[in-house]
Amino acid sequence: MVKTAFIYHEHCELHDMGDDHPESPARTKAIRDRLETNGLLKKMSVLRAEQATREQVLRVHHETYVEQLDRISPSHGLIQADPDTMMGPYTWEASYLAAGAAVQAVDGIMTGQFDRAFCAVRPPGHHAEPDVTMGFCFFNNVAVAVEHALKTHGLTRVAIIDFDVHQCNGTIEAFQERPEVMICTSFQHPFYPNKHWALEHPHILLTPMVAFSDCRDVKEAWENEWKPALIKHQPELIFLSSGFDAHSKDPMSQTNWQTEDYYWITDVIAGLANEICNARIVSVLEGGYNLEILADCAEAHVQRLIEA
Repeated sequence: MVKTAFIYHEHCELHDMGDDHPESPARTKAIRDRLETNGLLKKMSVLRAEQATREQVLRVHHETYVEQLDRISPSHGLIQADPDTMMGPYTWEASYLAAGAAVQAVDGIMTGQFDRAFCAVRPPGHHAEPDVTMGFCFFNNVAVAVEHALKTHGLTRVAIIDFDVHQCNGTIEAFQERPEVMICTSFQHPFYPNKHWALEHPHILLTPMVAFSDCRDVKEAWENEWKPALIKHQPELIFLSSGFDAHSKDPMSQTNWQTEDYYWITDVIAGLANEICNARIVSVLEGGYNLEILADCAEAHVQRLIEA
């Protein structure tokens, strides 16, 4: 069994965009409750997240963007930062905690405290562009952690694998001119956010999924494109933007992944990580909006992360 950390903070659940909003505080609680009930938390190092520093966030996001969000952060009530993204009194703290959890995962892995980590935090991050709030996201948590790995720990090659049903436009914006950061991403198309579906960057591999498709296209892409490219790239650390909303029962998508598909994709990534980067994986929660299905899929994902 590899050493795996579970990183969370209960204050991430104070960020609340309203009773009817799909990106609810109940998401991370559902995951934590499930992993506790089935005994998986006892097999992991459980850590409370620490906030990212402003310097770490500014490696990805423009200073004017961060300052603007700081200025509009409300002391009470909700304000609209994006058509579907609201800020409340606790959003700012939760955003720094979510990015900080991913940074903390990098530090723990690079210093040998554990081999892998799952960050059950929110707000999610992969839609946040360097100067744009969108898609429930304020800071790009994975991008902040990637920059930390490169700048602080001196890594020269990393990879990001994003299997959320929505494309990781913010992550692509951050790294499309950075060949040391390979991005492999599957996403429903055409679909939100309707960007970057025809890039010509060899380090960015796009796998669009048509509506009502299952996981077969991604399995083919893994064997024929992603795995060979990752082996050639030889990342020293693999980051996962782990969205569980491609599931057939998720209300935010039209694709037909099943719970076992999340075990499969974690299994093939973990197997490759064992071969090329000493098992090192940082997984960060993105989407997943049916609470029971989210808990099922996160359980399958974590179960495979803790296996050798």
